[in-house]
Amino acid sequence: QVQLVESGGGLVQAGGSLRISCVASGRTFSRYAMGWFRQAPGEEREFVAAISWGGGMTYYADRVKDRFTISRDNAKNTVYLQMNSLKPEDTAVYYCASRSLGGAARTEEEYDYWGQGTQVTVSS
Repeated sequence: QVQLVESGGGLVQAGGSLRISCVASGRTFSRYAMGWFRQAPGEEREFVAAISWGGGMTYYADRVKDRFTISRDNAKNTVYLQMNSLKPEDTAVYYCASRSLGGAARTEEEYDYWGQGTQVTVSS
């Protein structure tokens, strides 16, 4: 059974930084692409970033590009999202997701497993 567990969320001031993590278990982590999505109150869940199985390909949503960095450590079965220059509009629950293919992807429908989410709140 695949499990994804996010951690590292919290409250941060605008302009600050935060790194969230997602530990995967239940299958060979290094074979599959991973992604981060987020959902703000009253809004639909949206794509944030994705990374291919080996880390060689990454995708970012336009609104986070140049501020967020996705990375992975296959030895630790962990994917990270480093978030810099945070803005109040980045406030959301952040979800980790795993594909059953190795290529990175931008849409929810391409991911098969999801974590429970971690809350990130950016104060102004």
